[in-house]
Amino acid sequence: MEKQHAQMYQHEDELVEALVGKDNAAFRIAIKQYQPAMLYLAYSFVGNKIADEVVQESWLSAIRALPKFERRSSLKTWLLRIVANEAKTRLRKENRSLSLEAIVSESKALSDRYDDNGQWADSIPQQWDSDTPDELLSVEELKQCMNRHIEALPALQGATLNLREQQGYSLAHICNILEVSESNVRVLLHRARNSLFLCIEHFQKTGECCTN
Repeated sequence: MEKQHAQMYQHEDELVEALVGKDNAAFRIAIKQYQPAMLYLAYSFVGNKIADEVVQESWLSAIRALPKFERRSSLKTWLLRIVANEAKTRLRKENRSLSLEAIVSESKALSDRYDDNGQWADSIPQQWDSDTPDELLSVEELKQCMNRHIEALPALQGATLNLREQQGYSLAHICNILEVSESNVRVLLHRARNSLFLCIEHFQKTGECCTN
């Protein structure tokens, strides 16, 4: 039945109209389609403990605002912007900083690790041959370490890294979702990548994660 309903909404405009009309089947489809990305973005901002709450509040806000949705962006981008704003509000209530100035003023000692296109230059982390159980375990431990480190990043850095690297959004879309300038998005992405690179480098040298 759900598959039949999904086929009814072959175009986003049709799904939006159904959502505005409070069609329960449309809501189920929207949740199935957009919830994972919303949850991942919320997790990048506020961590695992309250990410679900942020997404729930975001859905409630979206439902109230749907009749005013002007469709200047895709429905997914619009929903993610609501998640970002809800997460920012939650962080402000908890007095957790979202300052861009502190990020911009940080030392850029690692800037030479990247070329003009933002790609790693020379010091690319070495790849391991995962032929033995010990090596496979090391790779899995590194993945877990990276996940912990990404969760510990400042909120805007983690969100920017998630939107760019995990969800594949362009810089312009990230600006739209996070409501920050492109220059700030570039700084946020640069700092997040640098921090993650150092974490990987530390793990390869010591076998220990830089984030507890």
